[in-house]
Formats: sequence, structure tokens, C-alpha cells
Amino acid sequence: MARANRYIQPGFVYHLTHRCHNREFLLRFRLDRIEYCARLRQAVRKHRIALFNFCVTCNHVHLLGMCDRLPDLSRFMQELEGEFAEYYNLRKHRSGSFWGDRFHCTMIDGGDHLWNCLRYIDLNMVCAGVVSHPSEWAWCGYRELTGGRQRYCLLEIDRLVDVLGLSDRESLAEIHRQRIDEAIRARRLTREGIWTESIAVGSEKFLTIVASRIKTRMKLKIARTMDGSWYVREDLTRYAAT
Repeated sequence: MARANRYIQPGFVYHLTHRCHNREFLLRFRLDRIEYCARLRQAVRKHRIALFNFCVTCNHVHLLGMCDRLPDLSRFMQELEGEFAEYYNLRKHRSGSFWGDRFHCTMIDGGDHLWNCLRYIDLNMVCAGVVSHPSEWAWCGYRELTGGRQRYCLLEIDRLVDVLGLSDRESLAEIHRQRIDEAIRARRLTREGIWTESIAVGSEKFLTIVASRIKTRMKLKIARTMDGSWYVREDLTRYAAT
């Protein structure tokens, strides 16, 4: 799945995920999650990344955002993840890899698909059983998206409002709050691999556009989920043993 990282295009919204080496819980300490968020705040400003949501778990991170220039996203991740790994190894007097494979990126369509990705990220620690509501986890974007965090902000709320076609921040906060609460009440808390394993998620038209740009480089599989979202990923059947 790491090959999807080669298909970064300016102007798209991306869901970025990166796991710790061997899925170890290297981010289990509060001190390190605070440090990661502080470095994230600096990195998004330096590399002009519009961050729309995030979640720092105990063994991986989720970042949702977009950039206007093609090289910015890769440079942003390379610097943020590399420098944080150096900080962690120095603090813990360790050597070796902090992160696993390359970060994975998934292109996200607008509308309901973007709303669903925002919700998926904020529900991460609820799905893991760590908290009962994302408002209880300080290292995700929920509080900022719903107007509860006023200091040390990370997100480009106004740009997200514009991308979603809303009139104001209050509309964003209310809709996101309702969608989160509805999912928790309905117990829709299972992991959805399309957000972390696909090249792109969106409408059929959106996926057709994405696939047309990369179809000559790999064999792709386009499929539909039960809720109507389409996704495209590399067709791994061609690598099956014969």
C-alpha cells in the first residue's frame, strides 16, 4: 500500500496515516503526544499545509489536510516525522526506526466523503475503547472542530468551512458534533479500512478522475462500499502466488 504515496497531487484533500515501527505503542506517553502536536503545529505553518483534522494515538497518527504546491506534503511529512523520531530516540536513549513503512496517503473527495473521514479520525480512540467520546481525547481535532479549543490551535477551520461549502464555523461545529454523537449511539465504531488502505475514496466520478491519472502505472481495483462510497486501491491479486 505504500505505493499510493507516489500519487500526491496538489489541490486534493489527503488522509495521511503513519504507524510506529512494528506497531509498537511508542506514543503511549502523554509527554510524547504533546511534543508531537507542538511539532505538528510548527510544521503545518512552515510547509503551508491546511490541516483539517488529526489524531495522535498510542501507536500511529492520522492527519487530514491539503496543500497547494506539489512538493509541500512530502517535505512536511519527511521533516515532521524524521525530526520527531530523532527527538524520541534522544529522549529514550534508543536507536533504530521509530516509524514503520512510509506514510500512507488517501485522496478524499468532498461532501459526505470528507465529512465521513473527519468523523472516522475523531472516533479512532473511541473505536479502540480508550475513551467513550472524542472530547475526552486531547490529541485529536474534535475540540477544535466544535469550538471547544481556543489556544494552541492546529486546524485551518475557515478553509475547511469553505471546502465543505458551509456558511460559518458554527455550522461545521454543529454538524460534526451531531454526526459523532449519532455514530456513537448507533455503535458504528468498527474500523473502516478504506480510509487507511485506499489510494482514493469518493464518488464514482471522483474515482474515475483519480484512476485516469495513475492507471498506466499500476493495476487498480475500483469498488463500492455498502454506504455508497467508492474507493480505488491497488489490485493485489496479480501478486498472488501461482
